[in-house]
Amino acid sequence: MSVALPTLSAMAENENPDQPDTPSETARTPRRSTLRSLLRLWPYAREVRWRIAGATAAALVASGSVLLVPLVLRRIVDGPIAHHDLGALWPLAGLLLLLGLIEAGLFGVRRVIVARPLARVESAMRGDLYAKLQRLPVSFHDRWPSGQLLSRATSDMFTMRLFLAFPLVFLIVNSMVFLIGSVMMFLLDWRLGLITLLPAAPLMVLTRHFESRYSRAARRAQDQNGDLATVIEESVLGIRILKAFGRHRTMAERFRQQTRELRGTELHKADMLANLWAVIVGLPEFALGCALAVGAVRVADDQLTVGTLVAFLSIALALRWPVESLGWLLAYANEAATATDRFFEVMDEPEKPELPSERHSALSAPARSWAQEADKGIRFSGVRFRYPDAPAGTPDLLCGIDLHIRHGETMALVGATGSGKTTLTALLPRLYEATGGSITLDGRDIRDIPRQRLRELVSVAFEEPTLFSASVRENVLMGAPDAGPEQLDAALDTAQAGFVHKLPAGVETQVGEQGLSLSGGQRQRLALARAVVGEPGFLVLDDPLSALDVHTEALVEQALRQVLGGTTALVVAHRPSTVLLADRVAVLDEGRIAAVGTHQELLRTSAVYRELMTGEAAPALEGSPAR
Repeated sequence: MSVALPTLSAMAENENPDQPDTPSETARTPRRSTLRSLLRLWPYAREVRWRIAGATAAALVASGSVLLVPLVLRRIVDGPIAHHDLGALWPLAGLLLLLGLIEAGLFGVRRVIVARPLARVESAMRGDLYAKLQRLPVSFHDRWPSGQLLSRATSDMFTMRLFLAFPLVFLIVNSMVFLIGSVMMFLLDWRLGLITLLPAAPLMVLTRHFESRYSRAARRAQDQNGDLATVIEESVLGIRILKAFGRHRTMAERFRQQTRELRGTELHKADMLANLWAVIVGLPEFALGCALAVGAVRVADDQLTVGTLVAFLSIALALRWPVESLGWLLAYANEAATATDRFFEVMDEPEKPELPSERHSALSAPARSWAQEADKGIRFSGVRFRYPDAPAGTPDLLCGIDLHIRHGETMALVGATGSGKTTLTALLPRLYEATGGSITLDGRDIRDIPRQRLRELVSVAFEEPTLFSASVRENVLMGAPDAGPEQLDAALDTAQAGFVHKLPAGVETQVGEQGLSLSGGQRQRLALARAVVGEPGFLVLDDPLSALDVHTEALVEQALRQVLGGTTALVVAHRPSTVLLADRVAVLDEGRIAAVGTHQELLRTSAVYRELMTGEAAPALEGSPAR
């Protein structure tokens, strides 16, 4: 899943927060406006739309009650205070208290309305993202760093949920409160209202400019967070290597470098937000000061009552929060928009569609039995393959593979490192899709078999044994969830994994993350047990005994012969002992099958095979350079 991280020099070049977006940012998704990005959340927010509407209504009424306070103050100043009528003061004071209680109560109601439903929305989005990651092809996970995916499933989800719960509501509420308050100010005195609202035009231009710059910085910070998560994950999983080679200081320096880079981006965001706030707060305050001076003159000239001026200034002060919050709300809206873009970058990734024949097969079982097929076993016919992200013009990794593994036969596949053995085995369960040719199982093209059914028929044990943070039983039974205790014990016996019975809780022992609490040989034996527990019809083993000692290897080979006798198997082999498990051997050289035969036949007839097995250099042909 992970890919190579940037070099330290490359990271240093990326320290300037004003530089253009990195290629990874610009290539993955087209630049969208903040509104267009946020509208993509609607399918998830639809189910809670009435809750959001209720929360908005509650916040709007609460904010509206604040705007009523200046009108009550006007009545108090121009009435009881001006006429020294204390009896008329108490009802109006009680009304102010009531408005305050309404405001506090409705803001509390708003939080109760949206908290639980939005938690469900976040959970649904995270579930969809996880399901999408499971459906995406292996080539996708080859390209994407795991930390980037992790940050999308955690911090980005929190950002989107918080936006729906608070900034979205108050973007709507504060905009409406500002409009209502502006109308009220104009109704009280249009001259003072015009003075107070003069900064609106420059503020609109400023926020437009701010939005475009801040969205780029927000995207850069979120991507850098993902890169940082990748470094942390790799450091934790590879802690033994780092300590063994004394490279923990190098990794720590890489971490500090990326932390400094992220810190620089966050400070750049803070600078932009601080500058915006300075203007958003400063211009209205200056306008309010001018309105106060003009209002005082009008009161002195008896053109305005004191109560009206107090009411006007109170409304203007009540509008400070909607105006001052504009910068923060716009900033968070941009954060949420970039988080939404990052979420949908994964959700928009194309999946490998099932072919029409696959969909048909999934609906109706084949009329004929597998055992009645004419062309039994596994057949590769003209199979070609190149990785989807391979540079244009590079040759195919596999070039016209033709190979037939007969029904019930075990075929060993040998070849030099990098010759494409593992890739060829990955084509059989369709972890990768062949770019040309066809592969058949008992005469049936694997593209005509539903993927779920195909992976029930073909069981795989990879060279790198991957275990999960689960019990031994759960890890092994991933190969056959319906297998009973007898099948589990038989698989453990075949893999010579009896050591599990000496673990603290036997087969219920938790093996820890990546199975790192076990030795390499123990992990490989459990992976082999997982491959054979379901008694598969077709078995693919990628160098399954490489981590075993000679004694254990001999015991596993003896038990494995019985399993191979009842299945059709393709075994990647690097050692003669593993080759001897096979009925025949295929030699893969430069992307093609160079020779097929028994071990003894190939030792006599294939120089490439003899060099691989014995280490003896193949003799040079006359007139040609030695290999």
